Amino acid sequence: MRTLTAMLCLLALPAIAPAAEAPKPAAETPPWAATDLRAGIIGTDTSHVPAFTGLFARHPEWRVKVVAAFKGGSPDIPSSADRVEKYAKQLQDQYGVEIVPTIEALLSKVDVVLIESVDGRPHLEQARPVFAAGKPCFIDKPFTAGLADAREIVRLSKETGTPFFSCSCARFQPEVFALRGDAGVGKVTKVQGSSPMNLEPHHGDLFWYGIHGVEALYTVMGPGCVSVSRKTEGDFDITTGQWKDGRVGVFRGVKKGDYKPVVTVWGDKGTVQTEKGFSYDGLVRTMAEFFHTRKPPVDPQETLEIIEFMTAAQVSKDRGGAEVRLDELR
Repeated sequence: MRTLTAMLCLLALPAIAPAAEAPKPAAETPPWAATDLRAGIIGTDTSHVPAFTGLFARHPEWRVKVVAAFKGGSPDIPSSADRVEKYAKQLQDQYGVEIVPTIEALLSKVDVVLIESVDGRPHLEQARPVFAAGKPCFIDKPFTAGLADAREIVRLSKETGTPFFSCSCARFQPEVFALRGDAGVGKVTKVQGSSPMNLEPHHGDLFWYGIHGVEALYTVMGPGCVSVSRKTEGDFDITTGQWKDGRVGVFRGVKKGDYKPVVTVWGDKGTVQTEKGFSYDGLVRTMAEFFHTRKPPVDPQETLEIIEFMTAAQVSKDRGGAEVRLDELR
């Protein structure tokens, strides 16, 4: 009887809710994030725009907030014209970003700038007022659509004393970046970077999506290419570069099928591959640190050589696969 009474008493008790999960502690502010920075975006025609804005919002400890954007857009590129309004609206609705009518209006409201236009052709003219205003600037891929514009951006940056950097997100993938120092294969003899080979008629063949594989290649190899040659092998578009120290750097553009591994490194003691895809976290954190420190994480001369590499690949194709020296482009 006592047991039955005890059971009834227990059943009458209110259910005890499970303990609430403890909130995660706020991330520590890094030492380089000394003040709050207002960021502005030029060009709302790429998915990078909401992705990067969202990452800054999710990492308040970086102290960079996107506050304004200029739409831009290229009517003759469908992937730009079809997305510019969509992403501008997303910035407004989801993140409270102000859409402004001109680049000049943008510059009056921000401390730092992201040039995000998916089209590399307008990047030079978009960068001019940014440099004149002395605002540190990230220029997304493709850096430009040609070599002359790339050289002029580097020159303007030096002339105005305004720092910038440009790269693909491939550069700051941890598994790719780690291979630059020590790939664990002994003396490196050859490196291959791979990415999809999607083309866009207003840009050289490697500039559009090929830049990811070329950037990954240069992340590991560093500068020093002296010549390139290019050929097609079935579903692969292969550009082979000869480095001045004897190493070989290969870009493998994949026209159909899986492009992975992103990087393969051969050495005298083995081979290593990285299998992972792309994320934006490493790039956006690097961008935040650059905005605060004004120290470019990528040497502009290396970025310029990447443009030379891709341009020489186009010349090699036009010449039936002949070797093209980068000196010829200089």
